[in-house]
Amino acid sequence: MGDLRGLYVITDARLQPAEQLVTRVRQAIEGGAVLVQYRDKSNDPALREQQAGSLVELCNALGTKLIINDDVALAVNIGAHGVHLGHDDTAIDRAREQLGDEAIIGVSCYNQWALAQRASKAGADYIAFGRFFTSRTKPDAVAATPALLTQARRELDIPVAAIGGITADNGAALVQAGADLLAVVQDVFAAADVRAAAHRYQAVFAA
Repeated sequence: MGDLRGLYVITDARLQPAEQLVTRVRQAIEGGAVLVQYRDKSNDPALREQQAGSLVELCNALGTKLIINDDVALAVNIGAHGVHLGHDDTAIDRAREQLGDEAIIGVSCYNQWALAQRASKAGADYIAFGRFFTSRTKPDAVAATPALLTQARRELDIPVAAIGGITADNGAALVQAGADLLAVVQDVFAAADVRAAAHRYQAVFAA
């Protein structure tokens, strides 16, 4: 999974009308996003399947990968490239059985190094720490420190994502500390110009 480096955008249904989702994700990819996560907590399975199916078609067409948040069954049904699991979600080995060896499986480790070690040993393709800054998406999320990113870069052989309140202005310090991926919601999808907002992160990783 050495190609997992760069901007990792995460959708939020609150940030645009449903009919604009695919257009705005396309703009984020055109701006340089290397990974897209479909995150929708609604109780509308038909809408979720329709939206996720449209996004996986888009990602396939543009050479980007679609990750589904917390829903292995949906990822299987629409042929997504992987899934992102939280602490209380499907176990990594079960997700791997359903999704196959080529799937990307990411795991939230919050601010806990022990979770990162376990996820790595269990076969996760990347881990995620955060939040690093005040987050409007998850204001009550636990706080993580850049030292976790440095430790992960030094001791683990998988990419590490940073999440939580990240912007193109504050993200450089996290990349310097060891983040391979910057997972972003608001700073991209709340922007008036999604493509330009995403493009700003290219300079963060180039530096």
